[in-house]
Amino acid sequence: MLIYQYKDGYCYNSDTIFLYDFALGFKPKGLLLDIGSGTGILGLLIARDTKIKLHSLEIQEEYIFLSQKNAKINDIESKVIHNNLLFLDENCKYDFIVSNPPFYHSDVIQSKNKRLNIARYNHNLPLIDFFKKVNRLLKPRGYFIFCYDAKQIQYIMVLLYQNKMIVETIQYVYPDSKKDASLVMIQIRKGSKSSVKTLKPLFVFEQEKFSLEAQKIYKQARTHSIKC
Repeated sequence: MLIYQYKDGYCYNSDTIFLYDFALGFKPKGLLLDIGSGTGILGLLIARDTKIKLHSLEIQEEYIFLSQKNAKINDIESKVIHNNLLFLDENCKYDFIVSNPPFYHSDVIQSKNKRLNIARYNHNLPLIDFFKKVNRLLKPRGYFIFCYDAKQIQYIMVLLYQNKMIVETIQYVYPDSKKDASLVMIQIRKGSKSSVKTLKPLFVFEQEKFSLEAQKIYKQARTHSIKC
């Protein structure tokens, strides 16, 4: 899959590739919304490998252009929506919602690059507003799959519980076996009463090389980035 990206903007990284693989495990079908689609890569990868109907939501106009271009050159049908999530029409309900949202704390030193700032820092999409809106956009028994900073797991779980969103599956991503988890991937199903299933951890590196599991995921994704 060819993916055009801006040289001076936010570029997809391993978080998105791992989230794509995680999402495939739940066999996406029906109507899928990719929130904060950026270049469109997450939704496009899922659409390429499944039979979902794709809607891509993005707030930055420059990335609307890239989402449309990347869908076209990869011959994937995608309805690209230029809007703020919080203002999105709730009459359209989704079977699956996926997102790699901005999750860096806003109290750290922030990038002055507008594209990077919007894509990275959580004040641009507060979790409490994010979860409330997603809950209203999901169909009954719909799936919500996203990733976030693993250090914020306690806050995430509290807000999800307050919004009656039940976690079914969780997986932590570690840079390597000697470091703490850096990312958590979470799957929620609306109206679920299931207990939580914790998958085995994903280690990105082994002895300074990509782990076999990480290599397998990248091989499945088969992406090629073009900076422009």
